[in-house]
Amino acid sequence: MLWERVSPEDAATCDWTWSDSRLARLRALGVHPIAGLVHHGSRPRRTDLLDPDFGVKLGDYAARVTERYSWITDWTPVNEPLTTARFAALYGHWYPHARDEGCFWRALVHQIEGVVQVMAAVRAVVPDARLIQTDDLGKTYGTPKTQSQVTFDNDRRWMGWDLLCGRGVPGHPIWARLAGHGLTAKLEVLAQAPCPPDVIGINHYLTSDRFLDERGAAYPPAMRGGNGRIAYVDTEAVRVLDPAPDGLASALAEAWARYAIPIAITEVHNGCTREEQMRWMRDAWADAEAARVAGIEVQAVTAWSLFGDSGWNTLLTEPGLYEPGVFDVAGGAPRPIAMVPLLHALATGTPPGHPALEGAGWWRRDLRVTHRSHPHPEPGTARPVVPGRRRQPLLIAGASGTLGQALARTCAVRDLEYILTGRAMLDLGDADSIAAALDTHRPWAVINAAAWVRVDNAEAEEAACFAANCVGATELAVAAAERGVSTVSFSSDMVFDGMLDRPYREDDPCVPLGAYGRSKAAMEAAIGVLDGRHLIVRTAAFFSPWDRHNFAMQAVETLAAGRRFSAAKDQIVSPAYVPDLCNAVLDELIDGTHGVLHLAHQGALSWAAFAVAIADACGLPVALVDAVPGSALGWKAPRPRHVPLASQRMPALASAVEAFAAAPETLARIARAAQSTGALQSA
Repeated sequence: MLWERVSPEDAATCDWTWSDSRLARLRALGVHPIAGLVHHGSRPRRTDLLDPDFGVKLGDYAARVTERYSWITDWTPVNEPLTTARFAALYGHWYPHARDEGCFWRALVHQIEGVVQVMAAVRAVVPDARLIQTDDLGKTYGTPKTQSQVTFDNDRRWMGWDLLCGRGVPGHPIWARLAGHGLTAKLEVLAQAPCPPDVIGINHYLTSDRFLDERGAAYPPAMRGGNGRIAYVDTEAVRVLDPAPDGLASALAEAWARYAIPIAITEVHNGCTREEQMRWMRDAWADAEAARVAGIEVQAVTAWSLFGDSGWNTLLTEPGLYEPGVFDVAGGAPRPIAMVPLLHALATGTPPGHPALEGAGWWRRDLRVTHRSHPHPEPGTARPVVPGRRRQPLLIAGASGTLGQALARTCAVRDLEYILTGRAMLDLGDADSIAAALDTHRPWAVINAAAWVRVDNAEAEEAACFAANCVGATELAVAAAERGVSTVSFSSDMVFDGMLDRPYREDDPCVPLGAYGRSKAAMEAAIGVLDGRHLIVRTAAFFSPWDRHNFAMQAVETLAAGRRFSAAKDQIVSPAYVPDLCNAVLDELIDGTHGVLHLAHQGALSWAAFAVAIADACGLPVALVDAVPGSALGWKAPRPRHVPLASQRMPALASAVEAFAAAPETLARIARAAQSTGALQSA
């Protein structure tokens, strides 16, 4: 019941429309909500975190909430008060955008006063109401020269709960700093009437634990900062410490030792690829179970956020990325992802069964270290990676192709066991070879990245194209279905004739113009009627930094050599950046998505505009791009004029502009090599 939504203008005027309908539905379903009033500095315009009367005003609002919803017994009046004070009043990211220590401490104390006032108002009506007080509990590590700041950070991280528990008294390591900012009287009131939480809610992320390092030259310039006395870099401890910190397990043990108050892990989320999202939840659950065995009263693990979150990659300072939660709502309706069966398994004590879980999270692998490693000051705290049984692989057909190689590379980074097959191991033209490969390797899924891709040659060799793209692909899917194995096959925008003036969706009829498109449309029809979970991904115009056999690379190498590059101006497509495409395909495969799915980047542009965008991103001369009619390029196969792809099932990949921005580092390196080669040839 956010304060600013219900009572934005006048304290006596409340609009309960939104909360009435939602809470009535939750109550009817038997869901017991935890009521929240203030989230990350949110507030009506008549107050803010630096208002000395913030707490009194919040308490008055809470009395009105309780009067209306007296059946609610659990409360988190202010979410993450310490974290909010840091980001709103010390770093200046959130309202009121202050950036000094005095404002930080005032913002924190005012929020704690608000919590106390709210609970007094609530308990006047609901005497047994519980306070579940959340905050991030990240720990700070650092080099010897940064230890004064490390000690301060590690004392400060407890301060919100300490104030609620009446510990903000003389003798506290930080009491003098608050007193120095004129907060003595408020500290005395809080100490005399403590309001300890009934449950401590620990929010912990892979970025929560920090490492301070004064050796700034070892880090990018943008990371360098300090406290005014010593210059240092503040980075993620998981990216530096060796062995890696076991942050959540340590936080549970330390919080219990300090307060002996029941604990909930109130936010478990990792904005990452699907299996890493699942592995982080699995590890958090394991930490909670281990803590309970050790005698720590852990009451709950919370999958946050159930429906995902948006904008955290920009700290809510501007529009940002959406990250799916347990459900993905980016397509407009809740779509269960692989987190749903995982949580069912954890909650019922069933071993989580998805093969993608068998790998180690990136935070437990060597690739996590992106800066100079530093010995962990508490050796033996990290959980070792224990080798397990042979993992069930993902089978990828198409070792010689762009997609096959890219998928294998992506699986390696994501620690997904895979086997990449060439024709000698899996021949799509030989049913016995297909059966032998499936029976030998027993994969949990098969991705068919093998295909006939020579669009123009297909016009003269349609039978061979059809055999590879339809017959062989279908034989593989049939054999997999007989063994209960999921499959992924790839189709193309060339199954359409391009006559629509809008983007093509999954349910639009296939009307191919040429032999290549006909082979893909036939494959879709044949696999679409099979039993089992078969995903058909339509994509188009893909470009990759990992091989030179694609349009973008050809453009880069040609322009870098100072030659002109011709591209069609009258054929509109939706490009797909191969690294993004591979990650999306693997996510959807892990989720169990099936049927036809369009995966391409947002936006529609001509091949000529595509070339210009790539040139611009790589700093190459766009004036050398010649926008010409497609008919002037000598193609034998007909191309549809307008085939941008859109999806009814889920949002597109990030915008094409963002994809172009992601590609230049590798493409530019090739450009420099091409320029160098061109210079040598000229000499």
